[in-house]
Amino acid sequence: MRWIIVTATVLAAAQGAAREIAPADLQALPPADVVILGEVHDNPLHHDHQAQAVAALAPRALVFEMLTPEQAARATPDLRRDQAALQAALGWDASGWPDFAMYYPIFAAAPGAAILGAAIPRDRLRAAVTEGAATVFGDEAGRYGLNTPLVPEDQAAREDEQMQAHCNALPAAMLPGMVQAQRLRDAALAQAAVQAMDQTGGPVAVITGSGHARTDQGVPAALALAAPGLRVLSIGQLEGPPEGTPPFDLWLVTAPAPREDPCASFQNGG
Repeated sequence: MRWIIVTATVLAAAQGAAREIAPADLQALPPADVVILGEVHDNPLHHDHQAQAVAALAPRALVFEMLTPEQAARATPDLRRDQAALQAALGWDASGWPDFAMYYPIFAAAPGAAILGAAIPRDRLRAAVTEGAATVFGDEAGRYGLNTPLVPEDQAAREDEQMQAHCNALPAAMLPGMVQAQRLRDAALAQAAVQAMDQTGGPVAVITGSGHARTDQGVPAALALAAPGLRVLSIGQLEGPPEGTPPFDLWLVTAPAPREDPCASFQNGG
């Protein structure tokens, strides 16, 4: 069986510049075709940083993890002038994502940009868990590496990450399927970025969780397989100093957002 080792051409690292940056550095990022702006979803400061970066980049397209393609099509230039109207048109309040007030400045920072969505509906995510990402993704699965299994060490590491992300509460039998769902999300975001480049010529900014911005296994890795000619810059945002070098071209360290313990319900038997 042929295994796949997912690696990416790291733009900043290739330039000898993979490093921690300060918010002011978002005003003068290295040139790139696709800039992946990671976040911790409920951290308002992370969204402030994304809006700053988008304003400086002036991208021709924005790709949102939070929007389906159908939702993205509703984000017309007229609606983007009105936060409440855009929020209602997107059906944001029923989406499960954090307060739209945190995300609206990102839309406002690039009022003329095309808006694309890469969210995967829940039924397709469930299908990826049971049937595999390649089956759900369709004809271009091979282009994004979904037809080829991960090397065993990478598979085991990703399963461990999924277990930790779910408070060590998942049955072990579910972990391979959860990795498949994550690979599907990465591939969908990468595909949307490629579509955005084809439609607009770039640059493209991708708004997503920092996990998807990872150069070793996230959207940059999928883009390295699907469109190796693109210059991709990955920026992660962390809520504390990393151990070792994190898997991003550039990264920012911020204070954590105040939140309840997400694992409390599991610890209490909920």
